[in-house]
Parts: sequence; C-alpha cells; structure tokens
Amino acid sequence: QVQLVDSGGGLVQSGDTLRLSCAASGSLDSLADMGWDRQAPGKQRELVATITTRGTTDYAFPERFTISREYQTANQQTLYLQMSSPTPEDTAVYYCYAESRWTTHTHWGRGTQVTVSD
Repeated sequence: QVQLVDSGGGLVQSGDTLRLSCAASGSLDSLADMGWDRQAPGKQRELVATITTRGTTDYAFPERFTISREYQTANQQTLYLQMSSPTPEDTAVYYCYAESRWTTHTHWGRGTQVTVSD
C-alpha cells in the first residue's frame, strides 16, 4: 500500500514563494513517476509538473514551478513543488500523485488548497 499526504497550501500574495510537500509512505519501490496536478474552480484538472525516479523533470509552466523528489528511507519519500511568483491564476487545489511501476494504478493525495491574492 502507498499513502500520499500533500500539504503546504494556504493564502499567499502574488510574488511570494510557496513550497508544497507530499509525503509518500508504504511500498515505495512500486512507484515510478510522481507529479502534481491542479484544479482551479470551474476548470478541468491540469498537469503542473512530473519527475521520474531518476530525477528527470517536465513542466507545464517551466518558469514558475520547480519539482523535486527526496528519498529519506526505503519507505519514505517526499515530493516538493516550489512556486515562484505565483499569480491569482495559480489559485487551485494541488494534488500530488504517484504512478505504479507495475500496474496502471495511480495513487493520489487528497489535495492542498492554494489561494493567491493580488
């Protein structure tokens, strides 16, 4: 079993820096790529960033987000998403996810709300 707990959201002002965290625990050797999606009010969920087990990254918004992945133990990893100079358009619920290495299953966190004010 894999558990993902995302956190770090809140109310920030445009231009601030915010870092989201996603604590992963459980059978982590079964995980492949991890990433962050977001869903703004009234909009479809969209991909923000992904990172492979080797650290290769891909971004939908490359200039304002940085994704990283930290390995603490065999059963603990933390995924981060740093937001630089967010704007009100970045207001959304941010979800971390982890793809299974062996199946088509994707694990999801419950989401963390980010609200950016002018």
